[in-house]
Amino acid sequence: MRIATWNVNSLSVRLPQVLDWLQAQSPDVLALQETKLTDDRFPHVDLLAAGYHSVCLGQPTYNGVALLSRTPPTEVQRGMPGLDDSQARVIAAAFGEIRVIGAYFPNGQAPGSDKFAYKMRWLDALQNWLVTELEQHAKVALVGDFNIAPEDRDVYDPVAWAGQIHCTPEERGHFASLLGLGMFDAFRAFDQPPKSWSWWDYRNLAFRKNQGLRIDHILLSQALRASLQHCVIDKTPRKNERPSDHAPVVADLDL
Repeated sequence: MRIATWNVNSLSVRLPQVLDWLQAQSPDVLALQETKLTDDRFPHVDLLAAGYHSVCLGQPTYNGVALLSRTPPTEVQRGMPGLDDSQARVIAAAFGEIRVIGAYFPNGQAPGSDKFAYKMRWLDALQNWLVTELEQHAKVALVGDFNIAPEDRDVYDPVAWAGQIHCTPEERGHFASLLGLGMFDAFRAFDQPPKSWSWWDYRNLAFRKNQGLRIDHILLSQALRASLQHCVIDKTPRKNERPSDHAPVVADLDL
């Protein structure tokens, strides 16, 4: 089973790229973030023609999440239980024995800001909900744009980014707490090339200079550890004309 996540930074702009990538990589489940579409504008018909069922949670202009899958999803959950949140950031569904949670974590803007406080509340609610999900489902995949670089090796310049958004002790502490619930980082389950990033700023030739962050993740429950065969960041779509600033992350499981 191939599970992938990709912040597409506007599905209306990048739909052709998503369709091309689906054909090339054939994931069983793809979680999208920042679709930036209301549900009535979501391209279900185009995706179904490409062989993918889709469920979504959207809003105008900002945020928006979706799950695309080869087989129809069941037990679909839109939004995070236990959190009164007007922002479209979470969608979950079951695909056979695996529960996939697709999430677009808040950016947080800057430490000490109101948006940072919102991010902390959101992360608290996520951890509480994930406890329940793990009680109900042994095999869980939490995937998406976490907006957290969990370690210094996930940042192109750890000194410059020290204490900055995505790299604060508070954010990294929340990431560690998710692992503490019994999850593991699929990418770090393997030896990986140094300077492996999933996001590069559009400015300052950051992609060409390979100045990025690893903020897109696939966390798996321990029941899936023995099944995990491979996990990579696919930089190819970042080379497209008018690309997303994020690259997909892909995990292969032998189920």
